[in-house]
Amino acid sequence: MLRTALLVFAVVFLAPIAVSAARYYLANDIADWRSADRSSAGLLPPASRQPGAVVRVFSARTVSWRGIIASHSWIVVKGAGEGAYQRFDYTAWGMPIWIDRFVPDGRWFGSVPEVVFAADGEEAARMLPRIRATIATYRYAKIGDYRLWPGPNSNTFVAAVMGAVPEMRASLPATAIGKDFPYDGRWIGLTPSGTGFRVNLGGYLGFTVGWVEGVEVNLLGAVAGFDLRRPGLKLPGLGRVGI
Repeated sequence: MLRTALLVFAVVFLAPIAVSAARYYLANDIADWRSADRSSAGLLPPASRQPGAVVRVFSARTVSWRGIIASHSWIVVKGAGEGAYQRFDYTAWGMPIWIDRFVPDGRWFGSVPEVVFAADGEEAARMLPRIRATIATYRYAKIGDYRLWPGPNSNTFVAAVMGAVPEMRASLPATAIGKDFPYDGRWIGLTPSGTGFRVNLGGYLGFTVGWVEGVEVNLLGAVAGFDLRRPGLKLPGLGRVGI
């Protein structure tokens, strides 16, 4: 039984991370993070051309070698009639909640983001009060609250906002280490989408099952499982692999 368990661990957790590491080093585009591209990825139109409300959740591979296993998530909002987007990141630098420090849809130190969730118009407008209230009252907003692993980090922050707006019906990528950290202090409860349940021991070990989140096993922050809505595997380091 021990040999079987070790084999499963190696195949499900270690092998995907090894493949991700190989892809990272073979890409041969390792650059100094200080000079990495942070320009717009073209995922948002100019705010002047978007008169209605906007809500976006973005995620991109994180800086340097950490991108082998992890991604960084952030939130972009705009109210109806407002002339600019507002971007919220949760980082380790200074006050953890950063506002408009980066381009709303910018590359994260060279990594092109993916759109995790998008809403516009009236749908987005209904979400904005809860999004802003959750950000304003986030419990880990003081200097020193940020922890890279197992959380609370950028993905914990975004997961908390998504949990306050369950009708988003979206899930952060499997590479979003920290998304399962119990931001509300509860180790047992509903998933952020409200479509299932999860048990998590401080971000170190957990199990999630939900229609939106799928079935996930969290081991030391690494997530493996499968997607129920859109059949596919969730693998550490590699993220979602669609079938």
